Amino acid sequence: MKAVIVEDEIIAAQNLQRLIAQVNRHIEIIAILKSIEDGIEWFSLNPNPDLVFMDIHLSDGASFSIFEKVKIHAPIIFTTAYDEYALKAFEVNSIDYLLKPINRKDLERAIHKFSQLNKTQTGNEDLIANMLSMFQKEKTGYKTNFLIPHKDKFIPLYVNDIAYIYSENKMAKMVTFDKRTFYESASLDEIQRQIDPARFFRANRQFIISHKAIKDIAVWFDGKLSVNLIVEIPEKIIVSRLRASELKEWYSGK
Repeated sequence: MKAVIVEDEIIAAQNLQRLIAQVNRHIEIIAILKSIEDGIEWFSLNPNPDLVFMDIHLSDGASFSIFEKVKIHAPIIFTTAYDEYALKAFEVNSIDYLLKPINRKDLERAIHKFSQLNKTQTGNEDLIANMLSMFQKEKTGYKTNFLIPHKDKFIPLYVNDIAYIYSENKMAKMVTFDKRTFYESASLDEIQRQIDPARFFRANRQFIISHKAIKDIAVWFDGKLSVNLIVEIPEKIIVSRLRASELKEWYSGK
């Protein structure tokens, strides 16, 4: 059985390849593709493999763009960091996915599911088309503005102006690039569901940060990361070791 991995992080690709070898020694990885461009070129010139493992976020954009240029008839197992809208689309359309960091148990489940589906299915073009349509429809639902109550009026706040959102005294404190501050009664969890995850990252329990606001990312203790913004912040933003790779993927993939 021949398989292709589409993944822009070499370490992640190598780890996945190692896990696949442990789970099923009959699966041969014939190519590791690192970008949309690589994917389009490879699938244009080569016969379809039996199975494809495809990361959603690549260095040059969303891997969905590959399907706009070439037809892939092989079953797809997507790999992704958490994105509730993407996962919802996968579940509705019965296309499998692996949540990063990938573990052996989840990989075994996905490959077993593929083996069962492969007995009755020859292609998944309709499923992928439905999934992409649903994904795009959900993506258009993100907020572009907030209306912040202030005394006897509402003040408009453009989402693009937000540098970070901070949890303070059970309120969400929204700070803009020009140092204006707004308070919203909704929790960070609620706000996170309303804004585009391609542009905002939940760094920890206290902070949601804008992609545009990041000045640099420093290595911290025990594999953690410290994020510095171009605006002043009330406390240091620390990303846990478990989410460090997710942060790097999110940032470099946009």
